Parts: sequence; C-alpha cells; structure tokens
Amino acid sequence: MVTYRHAKLSDVEDIISLINYYAEQGLMLPRTRSALYEGIREVIVAVEDDRIVGTGALHITWDDLAEIRALAVEESYRGKGLGRKIVELLLEEAKELHCPKVFTLTYQVDFFKHMGFEITEKDSMPHKVWKECINCVKFPNCDENALILYLK
Repeated sequence: MVTYRHAKLSDVEDIISLINYYAEQGLMLPRTRSALYEGIREVIVAVEDDRIVGTGALHITWDDLAEIRALAVEESYRGKGLGRKIVELLLEEAKELHCPKVFTLTYQVDFFKHMGFEITEKDSMPHKVWKECINCVKFPNCDENALILYLK
C-alpha cells in the first residue's frame, strides 16, 4: 500500500536517483543534492514498503505564486494515480498557505492539463520565477512549457 508523507533527510539519495533517472532520459531537469537538501521541507514522497516510489515539491516563489517541481514517479508505478495524488497534496498545501496561483515548468503538458492547469506564456511569469534558471543546464534556451492553475 502506498502512503504519502513529507520527505526526510534520509530520503534524499532515493529522491535524487528517481528524479535523475528521468532527467537522463530528457524527460525532466536534473536536481542536485544541494538543492534537495535545501528544499527538503518542500518535498512530498510516495512510499511503499519503505521505498520511495514518487516525489514532488511545492516551492513558494512569492506572496501569490508557488511552483510544483521535481514531480517523478517510479516507472513501474506510473499510471496508478501516484503523480495525481502528489499534485493534489501539493495543491492542498498551496491552499492552506492561501497561495492563489500555482505554476509548473514541464515537458509533461498533458498530465498537468488533465489536472486543470492551463498553458501560459513563460514571459508572463514574474522575474522572481527565473532566479534559479541561471544555474540550469538549459539556460538560456529553456524548452520547458509553463502551465498555471488558479486556486479558488
């Protein structure tokens, strides 16, 4: 049975392995250990039999905007609703924080559209969003898609 919880420091190696597995395939951007340790309190994990099988994070960028990032589900668990559940939990956190907008930068457009997100222009995002892009391997030629969800 899969359970969901906030990540612990001891989860970082499993999380980075999962994320970078997809990054090596060009399906998402890689993450560094440093970034994961610094943002560990933002991360939710899906766990089965003491094994991390999914992960995602909610990063607050400003007083009215948060980002869902680093969403990954182990291949053998894909299509079973884990990614959807992680996003739902992250959106609940955004609501609890009274954050009215959540965006994502992704290659997985259809998944997020099914979750209610709408495609938006990257240029419409505030400059605060791009502060971490400077360190990205794809900067300045970002090919991710921006999607946004307005929470009620």
